[in-house]
Amino acid sequence: MFNFSGTGVALITPFNNDLSIDFESLNNLIEHVILGGVNFLVILGTTAETTSLSNKEKIDIIDFIVKINAKRIPLVIGIGGNNTNKVKQEILSRNLLDFDAILSVTPYYNKPSQEGLYRHYREISKISPLPVILYNVPSRTGVNMNYKTTLRLANDFTNIVAIKEASGDIHQIKNILSNKPSNFNVLSGDDALTLEMIYLGATGVISVIGQSHPKEFSEMVDAGLKNDKSKANKIHDDLFKFYHFLYSEGNPSGIKGLLYTMNICKNILRLPLTIINKSLLHELKLIINK
Repeated sequence: MFNFSGTGVALITPFNNDLSIDFESLNNLIEHVILGGVNFLVILGTTAETTSLSNKEKIDIIDFIVKINAKRIPLVIGIGGNNTNKVKQEILSRNLLDFDAILSVTPYYNKPSQEGLYRHYREISKISPLPVILYNVPSRTGVNMNYKTTLRLANDFTNIVAIKEASGDIHQIKNILSNKPSNFNVLSGDDALTLEMIYLGATGVISVIGQSHPKEFSEMVDAGLKNDKSKANKIHDDLFKFYHFLYSEGNPSGIKGLLYTMNICKNILRLPLTIINKSLLHELKLIINK
């Protein structure tokens, strides 16, 4: 059984110059992160530019990753949106036999109330054949799911098993961790806050930088979970210099720029996203070269 802990990585979707999917680079990335020691993969999340993918492309990516992974580590699939019935239909229509959980982001743009968020996830819980991981990221969605709603969902539905919490609100995070059921896990959705959240009681992370630095980030998370603070803090300090570059011009623009400097994928995104500016990319190259 997947225990929803450790280091997960939210995979990008590499593109070729003609904006088709670059499966060769995707293969390289998967091998890079698995050999680096990550615990699970998250596919078709926000970092994958999923909103710019066609349904056929999503199916092709799913089939490819399932094949390359070959059951080596657990897989989580992102299925979310701001139309509850459409999300339910996608869950029911997908072949989920090779997946261990669904990651579902809070509805974006239409800014539902806390009751609306609760009912949205209640409907997903009713029909989901897999455990559900909530995903709260108000900087992207425009709505924050407060700790009371998270705890209400965690207590009311046994198949809602975890949350990727990316609010950045330590008070909110502490309230979830202090009052959650014992079988409900909290995963960091913010690389820079991951270690602090683990010290507070989180069980892991769904990471972005885990793609470029899977070995280092996984070792940091593992050391944090084992309360080896000396080792964990050292790795955290070493990686901290990257976080500004990863997010200052948006995600996945930053991580694609970083992966490009490491010769893992091309530096190509689909509009409306764009590559990071040349000066930022140059600074990244200098850090990598050091």
